[in-house]
Amino acid sequence: MEEPKIHKEAVKELAELSEVAPAIEGVSTGTKLDELFFKVEKGKKKPLGGVPKGGVLNIVGVPESGKSVLVEQIAIHQASLGSKVLFLTTESPANFLYTALKGKAEAMGIDFSKIERRMVVVDASIDERLREDLPSLLATLNYAIKSRRTNVCVVDSITGLYEHKEIMARSIVRRVYNLLKREMQTAFLVSQKRSSQGMETSEAAGGLAVAHIVDGTIVLEKRIITNKFEENLYRMLVGE
Repeated sequence: MEEPKIHKEAVKELAELSEVAPAIEGVSTGTKLDELFFKVEKGKKKPLGGVPKGGVLNIVGVPESGKSVLVEQIAIHQASLGSKVLFLTTESPANFLYTALKGKAEAMGIDFSKIERRMVVVDASIDERLREDLPSLLATLNYAIKSRRTNVCVVDSITGLYEHKEIMARSIVRRVYNLLKREMQTAFLVSQKRSSQGMETSEAAGGLAVAHIVDGTIVLEKRIITNKFEENLYRMLVGE
């Protein structure tokens, strides 16, 4: 049996990390999510104006709850601000993604011709070899991040990497997460929720593998407005 190895490089005093600790900054999403995050300065809350820079967030919800719409809007918004955005798609082929992003940009009043070169796509939707071979996928992602100098990453969906092997979900998510954190990507991972699971829970396909690893989880749900209370709460009409 091999002798246990002491990894001395993993042991550090907290003070030693001050030089490499990232500053707390916000990355704007162009949505109401920008109002959710704060930092404390001189004893007072100060809005970040976005999600935490370098954070990896899990976007989870049942089908048709708006997950892809949300992350596509965030990607377009960030590209319009000058960021380089990486989009890993395991669901929609790249040519269809192009059409979807172009349509959303037009709906948002953004000139698509000015942002399309700021968005990089890794298409793992059709090539099963890329989707199923995690080391190759991670190497491809790493190449895209470094060669195109991206700083925002969308994975739609992370579930597509383990849809037939949920027992490996935690291991797969951990390796993707580690890569994104190492390369300081502000990332959004879309997770599919089974319709049998409660809408309000963060549990997605693969159990809580994603939620336990990422920096935060945003749960989306869809509902039909059925009464006056909900009409006032959501500022929408009954039946919508």
